[in-house]
Amino acid sequence: MADVNALVSKLSSLGFNEPPVEHAAAENVQQWAELLKGAAGLPSNYVLTKSLIFKPKQPKSESIAPVVVIAANETETSPKAIGAELKLKDLRFASDEVLKDIFQTAKGSVSPFALAQVPQEHIGNVRVVIDKSLLDNADTLIAFHPLVNTRTVFITGETLQSYIRSIDGLDKVTVMDFAAQSAASAPAAAAKKPAAAPKVEEATGASLLGVTASKEGDFPKWYNQVLTRSEMLDYYDVSGCYIVRPLGYFVWQQIQEFFDAGIRSLGVRNCYFPMFVSSRVLEREKDHIEGFAPEVAWVTKAGSKDLEEPLAIRPTSETVMYPYFAKWVRSYRDLPLKINQWCSVVRWEFKNPQPFLRTREFLWQEGHCAYFTKDEAMTEVHDILTLYRRVYEELLAVPVIEGIKSEKEKFAGGVATTTVEGFIPTTGRGIQGGTSHYLGQNFSKMFNVVVEDPESTAAERPKIHVHQTSWGLSTRTIGVMVMVHGDDKGLVLPPRVAETQVIIIPCGLTVKSSDEDRRRISDACLNVEARLKIAGVRAESDLRENYTPGFKYSHWEVRGVPLRLEVGPKDLDKQTVLSVRRDNSEKAPMALDGLEESIKMMLINIQDTMLAKARETLDSRVKIVLKWEDFVPTLNSKCLTLIPWCEREECEDQIKDRSSRDSLGDEPEDDKAPSMGAKSLCLPFKQPENPAIVPGETKCIQCGENAKRYALFGRSY
Repeated sequence: MADVNALVSKLSSLGFNEPPVEHAAAENVQQWAELLKGAAGLPSNYVLTKSLIFKPKQPKSESIAPVVVIAANETETSPKAIGAELKLKDLRFASDEVLKDIFQTAKGSVSPFALAQVPQEHIGNVRVVIDKSLLDNADTLIAFHPLVNTRTVFITGETLQSYIRSIDGLDKVTVMDFAAQSAASAPAAAAKKPAAAPKVEEATGASLLGVTASKEGDFPKWYNQVLTRSEMLDYYDVSGCYIVRPLGYFVWQQIQEFFDAGIRSLGVRNCYFPMFVSSRVLEREKDHIEGFAPEVAWVTKAGSKDLEEPLAIRPTSETVMYPYFAKWVRSYRDLPLKINQWCSVVRWEFKNPQPFLRTREFLWQEGHCAYFTKDEAMTEVHDILTLYRRVYEELLAVPVIEGIKSEKEKFAGGVATTTVEGFIPTTGRGIQGGTSHYLGQNFSKMFNVVVEDPESTAAERPKIHVHQTSWGLSTRTIGVMVMVHGDDKGLVLPPRVAETQVIIIPCGLTVKSSDEDRRRISDACLNVEARLKIAGVRAESDLRENYTPGFKYSHWEVRGVPLRLEVGPKDLDKQTVLSVRRDNSEKAPMALDGLEESIKMMLINIQDTMLAKARETLDSRVKIVLKWEDFVPTLNSKCLTLIPWCEREECEDQIKDRSSRDSLGDEPEDDKAPSMGAKSLCLPFKQPENPAIVPGETKCIQCGENAKRYALFGRSY
């Protein structure tokens, strides 16, 4: 890239003599504006700009003819309007390769000055479009990055035009009145359709700090923005697979530690089995594999050679583990056998992947146990389900409903499936949170996991098949937490799973503050951080000098840090700090004396408040429905339903079909989970008592048969 000093020298020859303003790297316009707020020597009137490089649709045989648009940041630059003005088709943002190979620049550093770096063989093909508003006001300077995004120069419109005229071979320059074009097109657009809320224009690969999508207005986009801009997750180049970044993985680690301690107290031990399973073994349990068959990923080659036998990548591990249960369990004295593994599994066949909720590879734990009696096995099934409920409610502050799955929805090959069901208020959908299965003797019969009857006195004691359980909880937990608690600013993390529970930010410093003032505030922040860490609070100080306090507030709000402490000169004079809660934005001064205990109590209060708020929402959105006419309208009001139900599989299919037809696509909120019929989520353990089910009298609202229990039905993920 060209030298910045050479550029400044070039501008000097055109009448520009001011040195560039230096600052930290600005990755986007929002960050650029924040950085300039704290800089010295700024002009009184200036406008921030955006420099966009487009590539039109062209025959491959033609040389690339890029379009460089130089506009005020607030100007609406429609690629369609620009293309119409230049008589070019299908303008799209130029790729990284075009920026690098032709303009010798990169995203974040694009400016008009990159035009001087275009090789002579390309410069004749470049078209430049200048926003007329930049040239109309001689009293307002124009801000640009001089080739690097760590500096800013402020030049006049006249200097900009002189600079562009000085570039040899650049003769396709258009001044476009975007404001007039917008005004002219507005009435036509209004005549065609009602005005829509303005959308935020984002360049491909743009790095934005804040969340621009509304949780209520565009939930799928909001969810993806929150995950990526909080740095909890990133996209991978294999569809349906994602990178769990440290912020997200810390949440999973907290879940692991909590749950692992719980199962160890029940006598469960951790182990690890290989991820591969032969087709011969996988197909031994027909009902089980049929449930997973569409999702199984197969390895068929090693290098260029075909494998003699295809190997499946585990979608779950029943068929991987149970041949070895048969080997290890020889006597009733070997029971119970209780093992768990933390691993990843692959389930391939699906559309519309969603981070954490529906991914082709995901992290989970899977427990597998063998018992001599059914009662022992069922006791464990419920113990594990209790632990799952506690993970959601005590760690993630997400309320769940405990129950048992219908025959149609139970685990393939199992006898009974218990579940904890969550609820996403914004979409009105249920979501399965974790399941604990009683497998009965189905798998032990298939894999011959047997012991001799200890009570028999026969010479050859009869063989008894063991009773088995399996249970699993995945990183889906993280997605549920984000969806329930997040807001339009970003993540809202419960303190128990937040990597940083308290962020300490210096404030109240100005350009007039002395070095001694800055050291005083900085030392105070570090002192508070050290005190909190000793007390067991995960605290961090943000002492970056190149960012304003406002920028730091936004940075940590997006990341969901539960509590912010602001430390300024006036606070220290009063021996206090100012606390700001992430969950409800409440501000309160806190005395430095006894700060550790005050912070601990506030974090507990935040955790409790988040759970209480989510529980109140859940309770208000689970409705008892006693007649079919109210069923679909209740679903459409983003609620779950408790209905008297006969528990017949045929009836369940009819409910899904009827509610799908009756809804008429009446739920456009969530295109990742499109409008569809209701399904049974569970038969809750806690049954409504007003009105209670009266055996032989209460009827199923769909088919009119006798109802057995209330069932939780709803649209779901």
